[in-house]
Amino acid sequence: MANLIPKNSSVIERIKGRGIPLHENDVDTDRIIPARYLKFITFEGLGAYAFYDERFDEQGKPKPHPFNDPKYSGASILLAGANFGCGSSREHAPQALYRAGIRAILAPSFAEIFAGNSTAIGMPTVLVSPLHLEALITLVTQNPSTEIQIDLKNKSLSTSSGWSCPVEMNEGYRKAFLEGSWDTTAVLLSQIDSIRKKAAELPPLQ
Repeated sequence: MANLIPKNSSVIERIKGRGIPLHENDVDTDRIIPARYLKFITFEGLGAYAFYDERFDEQGKPKPHPFNDPKYSGASILLAGANFGCGSSREHAPQALYRAGIRAILAPSFAEIFAGNSTAIGMPTVLVSPLHLEALITLVTQNPSTEIQIDLKNKSLSTSSGWSCPVEMNEGYRKAFLEGSWDTTAVLLSQIDSIRKKAAELPPLQ
């Protein structure tokens, strides 16, 4: 697939940003985006409803939550617990996180369908050991301005404080990001001339 993608068009080798900690295991998609928001006909605006029932009470007043905490405003790398994204297979869950500003997720493990849906929109789901995750969450909690850089090519993570650790990733997903083939629209458009040529060769419908 690599030769089908215009160079650097959709390649993602590194993700850089500040972290936001959500240190809970088994966070399911129902919590990430409540079911009543699945009726939206587009994904636009879903970011406002990420973790809505955990962020707001029945009167719409904010509750304590990392996504409501001003010190994590603008953070783009979610630090999550094991089995993140479990539950139903709704693609709205990664869409809500992406549209809330999240560009990568670090966790010890992910639900398989959630990881696939995240890859499809260009949001890497990166594996980190529980021990390293704990250290990173402590670092970010103590200093929310800490910059994190995830290097998918070298499978490493580094921070502006000098702390670093190895990371892992599903090899198929990692290859898709490094080649740019996660972006199926880009793959299609890169072959538009061939598609038009083939379409012109086809007989008309009878």
